[in-house]
Amino acid sequence: MVLFFHTVVILSRHKLRKSIEAVVCGMHRSLDYSLSRRALRGLLMLGYCFVLLFGFDIIYSRFFYDDDVLARVAHPKFHHGLVPNFIGHGAWGAIEHSFYTNSLGFKDATTRDVQRVANTRRVLLMGDSFTEGIGMRFEESFAGLLYRSGQEGSRKTEFLNAGAAGYSPVMYYQKVKYLLQHGLQFDEIVVFSDISDVNEEATTYFCIDEDPRYRAYCSAEERQWIAEPSKRKLKANFIITDRLIWIIKQQVRRLRGTPAYIPPSKHDVVTNKHPGNIWTIPRLDNEQAYAPLGIEGGITRSRQNMQKLADLLAEHDIPLTIAVYPWPIHLAYEDRDSRQIAIWRDFCVRNCKEFINIFPAFFAEKDAHEDWYERLFIYGDKHFSPEGHRLMFRELAKHLL
Repeated sequence: MVLFFHTVVILSRHKLRKSIEAVVCGMHRSLDYSLSRRALRGLLMLGYCFVLLFGFDIIYSRFFYDDDVLARVAHPKFHHGLVPNFIGHGAWGAIEHSFYTNSLGFKDATTRDVQRVANTRRVLLMGDSFTEGIGMRFEESFAGLLYRSGQEGSRKTEFLNAGAAGYSPVMYYQKVKYLLQHGLQFDEIVVFSDISDVNEEATTYFCIDEDPRYRAYCSAEERQWIAEPSKRKLKANFIITDRLIWIIKQQVRRLRGTPAYIPPSKHDVVTNKHPGNIWTIPRLDNEQAYAPLGIEGGITRSRQNMQKLADLLAEHDIPLTIAVYPWPIHLAYEDRDSRQIAIWRDFCVRNCKEFINIFPAFFAEKDAHEDWYERLFIYGDKHFSPEGHRLMFRELAKHLL
């Protein structure tokens, strides 16, 4: 009997342990299932939030955001340009202004249809960001001032601004060639040769060059860029996301003790030794920054593409004028007899209707005003202020109106 009860107790304990184990395992399974459901629910909620963010971002970027970054697109012939009939605003640092392009994809006072055949005298302006008028409404830029005076003058003239940020001689040539092939007629052209042209010709835009020696330097990145001329940059479709990423990066920089971006001061801009603007000042130049062609190679390629442009224009009996102007650093370092002037003055002896040197006008302002930088340039930047554009206009009007 004792043995029987002892056996019953053992069995009862075993069943009890099994029961407890079963309950515990059940609780674990239930807990695991609950945690899995919560994790899944959290992931689904996170995914839902991302879908909402990206959805609203695309709608805002496509239909409400109107920054001029959306107007800047790749082009298979001349690398990049502006989309036609764009309505929006431009932003340059803290400066915001209205931004319009006409039917040709040129910066203009408003969207308008430009006839390819003009019934009045027409002058095409070609250059980079200085000619485009970065940071300015078209009406405030020297191109806009020329346009208004040309429309109001007795000798009615239509000035068209074909310039865009980042252009250099290879683009001057390729874009003019493209415009002529597509039937645009104009009576003469003014090319505004910028100091940065030599650096750009030495380092980039090789894929669109006709010379096989330069096309050999064509990079995969540049080839991909011009292979998709109608595709906007990914960040242009996700403006909000791109801004959030930028904010996060700034916060990470602060946590690491790295200072956030600080706008340059007057001293920083005036003494800026960026390779694009110092090749005319021998004691400052940096040959390594002009790879792969070097400074002299950049000058050679600049001349070569400008010669192609001059020959093309001669075939169409279109006179060429070249104008040169300084950056703040050239005023600060007294680069009065700049190599930039000598190169294009000599080039124009055989190839141009006229050579316009605007360096002396800027140096006259510098000599007359201690605050020449604040007067002539956007503060913290190298581009012209409204007064700088008016100075350009006054000098150009003597030759073009």
